[in-house]
Amino acid sequence: MAFGFGRGPFVCGGIAMIRTAARRLAAGYSGPHWSGFRTPQPYKRPHFFASSSDKAQEALQELLGTYYNHDLHEADCLVALGGDGHMLTAMHLLLNERLNIPVYGMNRGTVGFLMNNYKAADLFERLQQAQVSHIHPLRMTAYDVHGEQFQAVAINEVSLFRQTRQAAHITVIVDGQERMNSLICDGVLLATPAGSTAYNLSAHGPVVPLGSGLLALTPISPFRPRRWKGALLRSGCEVEFIARNVEKRPVSATADFGEFRHVQRVKISEDVTRRITILCDPALSLDERMLQEQFVS
Repeated sequence: MAFGFGRGPFVCGGIAMIRTAARRLAAGYSGPHWSGFRTPQPYKRPHFFASSSDKAQEALQELLGTYYNHDLHEADCLVALGGDGHMLTAMHLLLNERLNIPVYGMNRGTVGFLMNNYKAADLFERLQQAQVSHIHPLRMTAYDVHGEQFQAVAINEVSLFRQTRQAAHITVIVDGQERMNSLICDGVLLATPAGSTAYNLSAHGPVVPLGSGLLALTPISPFRPRRWKGALLRSGCEVEFIARNVEKRPVSATADFGEFRHVQRVKISEDVTRRITILCDPALSLDERMLQEQFVS
């Protein structure tokens, strides 16, 4: 695996890493995706954020019988009740509101990979002993066939998809250097470590550990090159997808919940100025869940 892309390992890789490090230091960045134990924090002002499902609403009423539901902007943590999709909504809510508080999920959905087990009792103790994981989202800038620009943030992945029966033809560029002239496929995605266990894994992409400083570039049903499985890229790189012959082969771009039609070019990079903090019970940390996912029988 190469750590630098371009004309030489230092010219492109070294300078890009120095620039990335400078941006991260300016933003108070402490590591790519650090996770581990921390000094316990006495969280006492939770904001409960429940999905519309019956299970989540029942849990919300049970919790409100014991704990006060603080206003989001006065809370010191957000407690999400639902499934993984609702957890993703909660994290986007914190990003949109520019709130630097952690999110603690309790599973009232289906899979609940990012969620902790639901229990109404001892909430403050669980919050205080929880293990921390930090996630930096992806920043996507997309340009459509009319030249209009769109921007969005993705916590899981940024994806390109064909819009019709015609396969997409996509050029892949990493740090300004063309790495693949024509990827013929249903689509392609760039996933964060947190998102690597979601759609990326369904597309046969790798599970990327938190703290690895890597992103997963994964093709979706590739036709040519037939045996290309994707690539692992350092988190500080910039990835660009260019859709070819878009009049005949239209392509859409998605960043988590946001979708943009008839795109021609998409640029993606990690947004080191923004960070999401997830709290997990120590018995099943996010790192442990990702490890277990790789040994599922």
